[in-house]
Amino acid sequence: MSDQPTYLKLLRGIANAESDAHCYLSAWRDTTTNPDVRSVLTTVASREGEHGMSFAKRVIELGFEFERVEHPSLAEKMAVARSERSDMDKAEYFGLTRAEETLSFFDNVFKDHSIDIRTGELLGRYIAEEHDTARLAKCCYDALCALAVPATVG
Repeated sequence: MSDQPTYLKLLRGIANAESDAHCYLSAWRDTTTNPDVRSVLTTVASREGEHGMSFAKRVIELGFEFERVEHPSLAEKMAVARSERSDMDKAEYFGLTRAEETLSFFDNVFKDHSIDIRTGELLGRYIAEEHDTARLAKCCYDALCALAVPATVG
């Protein structure tokens, strides 16, 4: 087997994290009664699941093993997603309010100049979709906040 690429750990980490996100976002989608939240979660959960599979596939294409490893916090996240908490509480719990903090993770991905072109393409699409997901999540959260504010009588 050839030497491991420097970015192999990153690919495996993304595959596992995105797969976890697919699980809990799908569970939340199945419990919400808000059609707008359900629509956003359908899009986002689908993306997360596809990202998980795409990165796992890329690891295998590079000639390495991929083992699905759930993060220890997944059980707790699933419990929250399936709970009676409000959509706004869930959005806060899952960090949908911290888009900039989350997206800053990607700022240095391409500093590794050894990334091959196919992996670079995959990472580029993934990062672009994550940025769009952050925008969708922020709009969704802002709408939930607006619903939570009681109307004032003028």
